[in-house]
Amino acid sequence: MQFESILGTIWLDANSEALTRVSYTPLIENPLANQTILALTQSQLEEYFAGKRTTFDLPYQFESGTPFQQEVWQALTEIPYGETCSYQAVAEKIQRPKAVRAIGQANRNNPLPILVPCHRVIGKSGKLVGYSGSSEAGLQIKEQLLTIESPTMKEMTLF
Repeated sequence: MQFESILGTIWLDANSEALTRVSYTPLIENPLANQTILALTQSQLEEYFAGKRTTFDLPYQFESGTPFQQEVWQALTEIPYGETCSYQAVAEKIQRPKAVRAIGQANRNNPLPILVPCHRVIGKSGKLVGYSGSSEAGLQIKEQLLTIESPTMKEMTLF
């Protein structure tokens, strides 16, 4: 499924039980994708973009990723709406303080951006770094998402 949003076109995919992908680039939809879950995801994302939703109530699954990546993605879900933290804080949260670069790579491979809020992870200096492949367009999306959540973009160091 795809739909137009304030961020541009967003593609969604699911299996029969849960959402499996949110993407800013085209996806081939699973023929067994649960259409009810896809429609609910679109609806909740639109509410989020409109500033009317701060949490998501959707079944999702990580169908890809290493155990380390999945550990990082799970930690990201604990960063509160409207707050940010550094890659270092995520590394410390999962008790791997030297894994800062690996945290960045896990974020880059996050199959469920927005829902698993990798956009809330910023550089230690407070700068916006790395999102959706670190492209200029990716950083603009990251900035838009943070602006939706908190126009002042306050930083937190631990979550």
